[in-house]
Amino acid sequence: MNPSDGGSRVVVGVDGSPSSYAALRWAVRQARRTGATLDVVGVHEVPGAGWSAPFADAAFDEEQAVKALSEELGSALSRIGETPPLEQHVVRGNPAEVLIEASARAELLVVGSRGRGGFASLLLGSVSQQCAVHASCPVVIVRADAPEGADSADPTP
Repeated sequence: MNPSDGGSRVVVGVDGSPSSYAALRWAVRQARRTGATLDVVGVHEVPGAGWSAPFADAAFDEEQAVKALSEELGSALSRIGETPPLEQHVVRGNPAEVLIEASARAELLVVGSRGRGGFASLLLGSVSQQCAVHASCPVVIVRADAPEGADSADPTP
């Protein structure tokens, strides 16, 4: 995920959840406003390792993650309109760690408030919470139930 042009970058984490779609829409609008390149990051985790863990085919898992991210992007972006320059990445690892690492090369990190894992009753997901605490750049956390027009306000301070 090394930026080759040194330009402004907005990183957004996408996991297929309603919150991540809202975060993607918000990030697209922000990248268009600022002329930034949008880095869309999908993370896949290989199930636990060890002698008692079931066999996992990492290449197959990555292939499926790339396919799923491409389909999710196609679906979400088809309804957004003109998109900014975009790079798509699928990385294996812990979602919070991957996004925090990606934040080191970004002007902004955008994540959804709740992803696919964990307890639905939590107000803030563990990944978004970790990103808010440890990212190297400002973090925007977008709720899935935010009104559509809420992301049209100018988010720059």
